[in-house]
Amino acid sequence: MVNYTNRVMTAIECCLKNEISWPNRLERTRIASVFAAGGFPGCIGLVDGTTIRLSQRPAEDGETYFDRKGDYSINAQIISDDRKRIIYFFTGMPGSCHDVTCLRQSSLWKRMHSQQQHLLFDRGQYFLGDSGYTSGERLVAAFRNAGGDKDKTDFNTCIAHVRIANEHCIGILKSRWHSLKEVRTQLKNRAENQYLVRWVRCSILLHNFLNRRRDDWTEADGPIEVEVESEVQIPDPPTPPLDERAMIARGRRRRLEVQSECLAYMRNGNGH
Repeated sequence: MVNYTNRVMTAIECCLKNEISWPNRLERTRIASVFAAGGFPGCIGLVDGTTIRLSQRPAEDGETYFDRKGDYSINAQIISDDRKRIIYFFTGMPGSCHDVTCLRQSSLWKRMHSQQQHLLFDRGQYFLGDSGYTSGERLVAAFRNAGGDKDKTDFNTCIAHVRIANEHCIGILKSRWHSLKEVRTQLKNRAENQYLVRWVRCSILLHNFLNRRRDDWTEADGPIEVEVESEVQIPDPPTPPLDERAMIARGRRRRLEVQSECLAYMRNGNGH
């Protein structure tokens, strides 16, 4: 059975290898024009984290996989576009890890903060995340604990309206491939962790393939289980290292610029 599964995954990876790809400049322009209708003309993607539950405690460092929901799991970072196509993912880290911590370990994060960032983003472009993320020049996150501040609350509402597309994307992914709701095997070593990463990759490749063929998920296919968390449930981002604090200060300024642009657009009678 394992050999057959490996052959199928190899075939999927070979035939559909281009289904997961970062949008090129023309596609980024198109995506940004769609999100502009929600008050975010520079947005080219939406990020959120989800967990993939494990039926058993992993054999190595099992306690690190115990997440805040009381399950053993691995974390998955999902970035999607306006069409619910997944343009980037990163998975394999224990479910107890914070979303920001996982994203910082990804190749995307490294490229975002290198001289290669111009290959991923044009001037003024970024992606949006919830308040569990830390804002940067290329990642704009919602405010945590708006505290009755109307501008912050309105801005968070605008982000929530746009980000629902990512939550639906993850819901459709898991509804199509039920194995992502719970993996019924025990992770015994690093090789089995990598096998699970391949399994997730193949599921996403197939998701994007069906998405590109306009095989939309409908009510007839079953309900979409959307993972929605309130601001109170989202854990605080970990304290950033000292060498990142200047970058975070720039990120906060960037968020204020995006907030000002978004609220001006919405209060002129556009959008929601």
